[in-house]
Amino acid sequence: MSASATPTKDATKDDAAPLGASSTGAADAATGRAIARRDSSGDRGRTSIADIVVAKVAGIAAREIDGVHDLGGTTERVVGRVRDVLPGTTVSTTQGIEVEVGERQAAVDVSIVAEYGVAIHQLAAAIRRNVITAIEQMTGLEVTEVNVTVHDIAFGDDEQESNTTPRVQ
Repeated sequence: MSASATPTKDATKDDAAPLGASSTGAADAATGRAIARRDSSGDRGRTSIADIVVAKVAGIAAREIDGVHDLGGTTERVVGRVRDVLPGTTVSTTQGIEVEVGERQAAVDVSIVAEYGVAIHQLAAAIRRNVITAIEQMTGLEVTEVNVTVHDIAFGDDEQESNTTPRVQ
């Protein structure tokens, strides 16, 4: 008898728990979602933030870090170069960024090309810090994780060689 009475008591206790308190049961999760939907000013509305908004914030924050040559894997960078050449198009701020956005939390995957000579572990830590700070300050979402994948290293000579005239005509 006491085993069946305990979950009811715990659910009642968690229903009254303040926002941010951890919960474990299915009823607790439903209560947490209901609380998360309420704005701090009361029941005057709900703010929804689209995935693309969080991705743009993350992309801009990642590009701000010295040592990031480009964002994205090989295919994304090729498409980005084609987009740069076409008139009337702009650089995609979400290139190389994948996000998952919930009601209160976000997770981000960042794909980069690092500049040669930069300490990659320090670069990844700086990207992680900047992305977390930018998303949390601009959206109010808690960032649960920022995964950084380094796809390539860029040498300064790579760009100079591609801009020179060919040796054979």
